[in-house]
Amino acid sequence: MSQVKAVIFDFGGVLCFHPTDEKYARIAALLGIETNRLYELFWENRIDYDSGKLDAPTYWGRLTRMAGKQLDESLLNTLLDHEVHLWDNYDWRVLDWARHLREQGIRTAILSNLTPVLGAALRAEPDFLERFDHVTFSCELGIVKPQAAIYHDAVRGVGVAPDQALFLDDKPENVEGAIAAGLQAEVYTTWETFLERSAGRYGLPMLLQSP
Repeated sequence: MSQVKAVIFDFGGVLCFHPTDEKYARIAALLGIETNRLYELFWENRIDYDSGKLDAPTYWGRLTRMAGKQLDESLLNTLLDHEVHLWDNYDWRVLDWARHLREQGIRTAILSNLTPVLGAALRAEPDFLERFDHVTFSCELGIVKPQAAIYHDAVRGVGVAPDQALFLDDKPENVEGAIAAGLQAEVYTTWETFLERSAGRYGLPMLLQSP
């Protein structure tokens, strides 16, 4: 196994926690549908939204029509605000580690399937991206994980050989795509599990943990 010189992080499920049912329920209530129905509609066109093939008015317009609602400017703006806040519960332990890695000379990046609205919000978030040497957002490239080209973009961005990059993602199919592209990769579940099972495996500098 090659020495890891860069760590590439997925966003949802790694750098931030997955949205709670309560956050989805607020959107469902706006549309007058059950939360389980929202889940179905929310993900139905998500790949096209993540890849930038659909813009926000088109994506949310389709979703609201399927929910039996008419999308107007006021509702769209409210939905966009909810869309961003679905993903704003950051795991600061992982973000602090990313900063620490960079300070210790390890290159860092984000590689994520995400929408134009969320990508713009992260770019506008004060100091958020300063922890990372590079970001690869699917909506900006027009490709999504697990397509090989998206991993190649991230590796080029951190300037290391593929086998010198470690990719962390919560979805097995995305980890498999990274491995197929030549990266080291593993399925990330929780920070606690990563510390217990994997932190020492790669020879990476770790933050001292509070007792």
